[in-house]
Amino acid sequence: MKEIMETLFNIVYLVTLWIVVFNMFKNTARLNSKETKLGKLVAWTFALLAIGDTGHVGFRVVAYFKDGLAESAALLGYGKYATAITVTFFYVLLLIIWKVRFNEKYNCFTHILFASGIVRLVVVLLPGNEWTSAVAPFDWAIYRNIPLLILGLGVAGLFLNSARKEKDNTFKWIGIMILISYGFYIPVILFAHINPTVGMLMIPKTVAYLVAAFIAYYGVFKKQNKNIQA
Repeated sequence: MKEIMETLFNIVYLVTLWIVVFNMFKNTARLNSKETKLGKLVAWTFALLAIGDTGHVGFRVVAYFKDGLAESAALLGYGKYATAITVTFFYVLLLIIWKVRFNEKYNCFTHILFASGIVRLVVVLLPGNEWTSAVAPFDWAIYRNIPLLILGLGVAGLFLNSARKEKDNTFKWIGIMILISYGFYIPVILFAHINPTVGMLMIPKTVAYLVAAFIAYYGVFKKQNKNIQA
């Protein structure tokens, strides 16, 4: 039953996310010239999320139908590897979106966040991660997630601070969804190797990302289209 529920959730999640991403690209052409750059960035940002999660949760679906998770360590490893890279670029693009949306300038703090993204990518590429191993090294999970935490939480802080100043509910709630996703993700990093049941927290973490996609779609594309028609 657990496998069936997870498989159904993963399929519904991926299909829904790709539909939202498709509609983001579809509606980019309808934005005014001022909003087009922001729209394209948002669409590509969530497209990266969809691509990475297609490898991550999508490969889990394939594994369930094929030989089961225990016999598909390599396949699952490649999926985790793919999403480890794409989620890093996801947050880097969110940092660029922050600059474009709020007309901000990069500063020492944002340079630290960019550097964290680079460090994250370097660590992810190192062989010590043993991506295709049935039991991944716990210490390497910590190494590669520390810079991601710095990057992601830093981006969330920037969104919340700038959105508060400009009373921008769209990006305020995207920032909140990022914080919620990390709230569920951190226990998985720290304790899933001890108690695999903790890994179920990845479901609400994933839902938070999906909610962020819907918020971005409505706030950046649908809302602007209504303004143009008016």
